[in-house]
Amino acid sequence: MQDYRTLKLLDRFERVFNSFGVDYKVMRRLLQVKLTMDGRRVPTIFSQNAKKENKEKNNQYIKSLWVYVLFSLFLIPFVLMGDNYLFQMSLFYGIFTFFVMTSMISDFSSVLLDVRDRNILFPKPVGRKTISTAKMVHVTIYLSFLTIALAGIPLIVGLFKNGPLFFLLAAVNIILIDLLVVGLTALIYLSILRFFDGEKLKDIINYVQIGLSLMIMVGYQLLIRSFEFIDLTVSFQPSWWQVFIFPMWYGANMEMLLKGAFDPVYLLFSALSLLIPILSIWIYMKFTDTFEQSLQKLAYHGKAKVTKRSKAGQILLNITCRSPEERAFFRFAGSMMKNERDFKLKAYPSLGFSIVIPFILIINTLREDFGQLSDSKSYITIYFSLIFIPTIMILLKYSGKYKGAFIYRVAPLESLKPVFSGTIKAFIFKLYLPVYLILSALFLFLYGTGILPDLIAVFISACLYSVICFMVLKKALPFSESFDEYNQNGNSAIIFGLMLFVALLAGLHFASTFLPYGIYLYLGICSIGLITCWSLAFNVTWEKIIKG
Repeated sequence: MQDYRTLKLLDRFERVFNSFGVDYKVMRRLLQVKLTMDGRRVPTIFSQNAKKENKEKNNQYIKSLWVYVLFSLFLIPFVLMGDNYLFQMSLFYGIFTFFVMTSMISDFSSVLLDVRDRNILFPKPVGRKTISTAKMVHVTIYLSFLTIALAGIPLIVGLFKNGPLFFLLAAVNIILIDLLVVGLTALIYLSILRFFDGEKLKDIINYVQIGLSLMIMVGYQLLIRSFEFIDLTVSFQPSWWQVFIFPMWYGANMEMLLKGAFDPVYLLFSALSLLIPILSIWIYMKFTDTFEQSLQKLAYHGKAKVTKRSKAGQILLNITCRSPEERAFFRFAGSMMKNERDFKLKAYPSLGFSIVIPFILIINTLREDFGQLSDSKSYITIYFSLIFIPTIMILLKYSGKYKGAFIYRVAPLESLKPVFSGTIKAFIFKLYLPVYLILSALFLFLYGTGILPDLIAVFISACLYSVICFMVLKKALPFSESFDEYNQNGNSAIIFGLMLFVALLAGLHFASTFLPYGIYLYLGICSIGLITCWSLAFNVTWEKIIKG
């Protein structure tokens, strides 16, 4: 196996790991295996031969980091705009934390909570603390690559603009934020694992992920509101709740050390910026045995729940899906979305964002003029709830039990149309509709019943957008590929392109509001578009699936 440079760098910290009771030699070997496995791709069952020829030996995650390099260009203005370090660097660290935290929740939580290797490792003389630490270091290695991609260019620009001390402080702060994100995430999961078990535990983890997504968005808004803008100047008024906005800790220590502003608030924030990350990692290292032991609860599946079908639900299903085959795949896809843990770990955080983002934008409107809210057209922000659809549509082809996809071959299917149409309908009714109903109820409360035709148009637009996403994305059978092949960053370009359709739909909707009965015209156009696209989208052949 290849001896990676990251492992050689890690060798310098061998004594630190040994002091925490970790068997460094064994942990290094585990990491070497994990990194080697990351560079391999698991072939799918239907295109096995074709993919073996193109088997990648290099790590796809590393290749996909160009997206974060692109995002890093948007951070450069924050290091160039002036010398109000508390303001500009708090925003810089806030945006950086947003990317790192979302990546940690959606991409790396499954690594921390992975229980697949327990059957191999537990009978061996390998300490559970060593296994758990290897997982954490594995996540940290990839998080460091992401960090370099995201913060590398802005920090180099800051080096030339603000000098070596700025660069050094910013780099140390970035490392501390990474430690804080990893440590806090692990401690949150540890707390959940300690107090819950069984199927309830798996549900709680998903709810916590949604909650963390909400906290990121709310925290970002609180960070912005910590500063007031008067005549092109930025002022800061300390408040008790700012203690919980941790990007400000790091902005404060730069303001203090670079400008000599030793105010008590800055001293407190600076102390927190150093102590909390180290403390969180120290606590986690002390309880790694407990963490790994508690992970066993995730392997417990419990008794299967017997779901009773209501008559109303059955009637609705018969109306929604006309053929028995389509109904069967509707139930199958709905069951997978509800019970597939890996799918929920990756999909549910996106659902949280889709609920929060429209309200974050409305809050900014409320700040300006609450009285005229019901007369405004800011309800168009509900279209931001559609931006998670491409990500979920991509996830629909992955499963932890992908080997069961042979059922598609042996099932007596005349065509694949009911497979895809049933799955897309399940996605719309099981995942999108609850989000839509929550948002619609709140929007009706805020804007009144006058926007009811607009909300109906949004639902039709969402259905149309789902079908467009299906038509554009690479065709694969639902839940037929391993999550090992999933690479969110590799799909960033196409997801970004699909988001432009959301902007187009929102723009057309907004324009229709200026015409008499324009919303009904827009509703009619979307309905015709949906019927047309739905009749064309699902005529997918086996040959197209095999070609990929």
